[in-house]
Amino acid sequence: MASLACNTFIVSSTLRSVVTRAEPPKPGPLFDLSSFNRHSFPAGFTFGASSSAYQFEGAAKEYGRGPSIWDTFINQHPGKIADGTNGDRALDQYHRYKEDVQIMKGMNLDAYRFSISWSRILPNGKLSGGINREGINYYNNLIHELQTKGLKPFVTLFHWDLPQALENEYKGFLSESIIDDFGDYAKFCFEEFGDRVKHWITFNEPHIFSSHGYAYGTKAPGRKSQGLRPDSGGTEPYRVSHNILLAHAKAVQLYRNSYKESQNGEIGITLDSRWFVPYSDASSDIEATERALDFEIGWFMEPLTSGKYPESMQLYVGRRLPEFSKEEAELVRGSFDFIGLNYYTTNTARVATGYTDSVHHHPDLSTDPNVELGLTRLNGSSPIGPVVRIYTRHIIIINVFDLINI
Repeated sequence: MASLACNTFIVSSTLRSVVTRAEPPKPGPLFDLSSFNRHSFPAGFTFGASSSAYQFEGAAKEYGRGPSIWDTFINQHPGKIADGTNGDRALDQYHRYKEDVQIMKGMNLDAYRFSISWSRILPNGKLSGGINREGINYYNNLIHELQTKGLKPFVTLFHWDLPQALENEYKGFLSESIIDDFGDYAKFCFEEFGDRVKHWITFNEPHIFSSHGYAYGTKAPGRKSQGLRPDSGGTEPYRVSHNILLAHAKAVQLYRNSYKESQNGEIGITLDSRWFVPYSDASSDIEATERALDFEIGWFMEPLTSGKYPESMQLYVGRRLPEFSKEEAELVRGSFDFIGLNYYTTNTARVATGYTDSVHHHPDLSTDPNVELGLTRLNGSSPIGPVVRIYTRHIIIINVFDLINI
């Protein structure tokens, strides 16, 4: 049996600006899951499957690949993965990509979004450390196979698997040094694959990478779980996100200046966010809901569209929140041809209660918004939406349109 265990993604070929408001659809087939199919969507949509390199490729210790922070994280904290598995073999797509592409073709998909393993093509993270031709050949072969079967490649440059060499050298995204190194890596990919890849994504879900990797310790590099000082979760996620935005913007600038016209492609970023609804009609809960959105999707969307962080983040985080210089703000603002949006679930939000003085002495991303999240509203104990069995999350389709329109 081939290895494909894909997440589907749907891309509108017409959505190019997040500031363009979308009209929520009228109730109909889109909300009737019993008849949910391709015909529920208008013409011009792209249907595909998506994956990430560490979760799918395998061959982690083969063919010249260097270790990533996920290799290190899982070796040091095997309990962070429910069944104790790792990415050494994963779904073995490195060896079985032809079977996977054939499955996608059989599903009548239009595209495949995959990520490039930075340490597979640059084992030491830098061009000066040498390139791995075997890794480059793998991605060339995958792209060729997709095109042969009529599928469009959508390529993500970074899906959380930073080369361990850069983490060792300067703590990765905590250092501004990452901006230039990511730019060199992006340029290398544009030159190697850009003649065939027309859809580039710089970063996948930077909010999750920053918060879970540097505040909660549940994902690589697991900084919170490594015995750091108590306030590390109140500074590091913001520094990491700031450097991600600058690295993204410089890569976009490079692509636009040197490759976009000749390669006839586009470049953007993929964000993630939950939707939030007020726990009650109290003004404090309504304001808490707005802060929850600011600290999730607004954290990245506001700089990308306005060149500054949300006002609530500036107020509640204060001097711990980095600032953009005038030049940096101009660089970040508008640095996208498209913005991808991953929605997973909806929560209620209300103003937090019961916080102790220790919160003020040891600020943390989890307490900075002054928000408590839940699954039910004040006026009843019923859930706010249906639970999807495979994820055990409350997924409310109309909230995707709410996110697009904020």
